[in-house]
Amino acid sequence: MRDLDLTSLRLFVAVCETRNIARAAEQQAIVGSAISKRLAALESTVGTQLLVRRRHGVDPTPAGQTLLEHASAMLASAERIGRDMAAYATGVRGQVRIVATASAIAESLPDDIAAFLADPAHRDIQIDIEERVSSLALQAVREGSASLAICWDVADMTGLQTRRYRSDHLAVVTHASHPLAQHTALSVPDTLAYDHVSLPPASAVHVMLLRAAALAGMPLRYRVVAATFEAALRVVRARLAVCVLPAELAQAYAEAFDLRVIPLTDPWARRHFALCHRPAPGLSAAAQLLTEHLVRAATAAGA
Repeated sequence: MRDLDLTSLRLFVAVCETRNIARAAEQQAIVGSAISKRLAALESTVGTQLLVRRRHGVDPTPAGQTLLEHASAMLASAERIGRDMAAYATGVRGQVRIVATASAIAESLPDDIAAFLADPAHRDIQIDIEERVSSLALQAVREGSASLAICWDVADMTGLQTRRYRSDHLAVVTHASHPLAQHTALSVPDTLAYDHVSLPPASAVHVMLLRAAALAGMPLRYRVVAATFEAALRVVRARLAVCVLPAELAQAYAEAFDLRVIPLTDPWARRHFALCHRPAPGLSAAAQLLTEHLVRAATAAGA
């Protein structure tokens, strides 16, 4: 198969998103006949039909849907390359990409990075942050698409160098009127008679809760699946369920949402986060500076 060019892929994605060649042409500032010619050449290159023409537009075939997923990823990578190179062209001499779990980003990581960038000595360093679950964060570092990963240290970090970062404590969050709200401490089995709010199934907290419920011989009853911490807390405020979240994060909402934050006593509820990177010399000078800063910030905070 001949090489795929990014322009054709970009036009193909635009057509798939708009489901209409004329609208895609208007969006991309190009005539529709030129897009049609590009799409025909693309189908010839891959050797299969990518689009089905309908009366009022087009739909991707199964092969087209697969190509759409790959093309979107390729275009995103190309955009990152352009942004990174532009950063160097304008004088940025260091580029560090961090992938971190939602908990790390929601708690202390942004403040620690802001303190690092406030130092005039670091004015030529650019830092990008992306949220991912632990397994995908570590995969990004192993594959070289990220410099550093920050995640719960129960994850499989085989082959990576690790440094201790910060810690937090998981807690059961309930509405003030909930039967569990009067407790001062709880274990997971204490909560299993009540509906829970689920975080995304791939999250480490979700996995650990399922494991604890299985060990207790009881099902974990999920009433709502929430994509973000704030969404989960809003469900709790509505008195629909309880949720297990970092106490440090939930406390910020407790007064406004009339919530109770009750520490979990399970051994794994005290979480430690690790900062992971590829073995030396895989760490750039900028990433090394940031790593040392984050470790010092965690130490100073007593984490």
